Amino acid sequence: MTDTPAGFRRHLRAPLEEPVIVVTGATGNIGRRLVDRLLEEGVAVRALTRDPARAALPDRAEVVRADLAEDTDLAPLLAGADALFLNLAAGGAESAQRLIDAAVRANVPRIVLNSSQGVSDTPADETNFISRMHATVERAVRASGVEWTFLRGGNYATNALGWAPAIRATGVVRDAHPDAQGAPVHEADLADVAAVALLDRTGAHVHRIHRLTGPEVLTNAQQVAAIAEVVGRPVRIERISEEEAAEAMAGPHFPLAAARELVGLFGSTVDAPAFPVTDTVERVTGRPARTFAQWARDHAADFS
Repeated sequence: MTDTPAGFRRHLRAPLEEPVIVVTGATGNIGRRLVDRLLEEGVAVRALTRDPARAALPDRAEVVRADLAEDTDLAPLLAGADALFLNLAAGGAESAQRLIDAAVRANVPRIVLNSSQGVSDTPADETNFISRMHATVERAVRASGVEWTFLRGGNYATNALGWAPAIRATGVVRDAHPDAQGAPVHEADLADVAAVALLDRTGAHVHRIHRLTGPEVLTNAQQVAAIAEVVGRPVRIERISEEEAAEAMAGPHFPLAAARELVGLFGSTVDAPAFPVTDTVERVTGRPARTFAQWARDHAADFS
């Protein structure tokens, strides 16, 4: 386990009798880091996953089978919980609504939602798939009456994992917008901020929106160069059309129309990043956000 960041503990809850935090998406990039962080703080973690046998989560976590897409009562999964970490990646917007309803029935007092910085609280939220989905769930959480905190992440560093198969196979990344700009945020920083919000007893994070980015703006080409440095061999980026990029991105759970919207949004960041760099990670956790170079070192094996 890693050392607790300076300043982290001052935000945590006062000791409670067997507090329980429910984590959705527990085997995902953010969820796995969050489970580790909460266990470090001595908190009981109920980790929800479709396949506990393959989850490979720490023994101290209570690993519970939960297929959030099934039409079953989710309230028993949340019984006795002090807070719920809700990640749309674990089942989509429809499952998120069912979890919110279940949390209300189970008297869960707090929800921390992994949302998107694409949400602007303006009519523009209805103009693309990503912001529309997250804005809908944010509204549902607000309407539930529970305490909430929204984590609006911008460009996730883990998006670069989509390049891994090509880097391993050919050393060539095919992308519509090599000059698209963003400030990639490390999943460990998202997890650390989530833990602070889940365990907060001061009220400092109740009904707060945290906008999260990494510490620096990089183009896609610069991110590819950082990955090349850690794998120790040449990797280049090759420009393709937006339609080719959208077709490569689309899949059973991500419609082609939504992929086209997303590729177009990436194109709009060539002149300037969509979101300014924030200092939220440092303000909340007490230490600077991790760089993309650090992320690349942490994930070198994925690209080798």
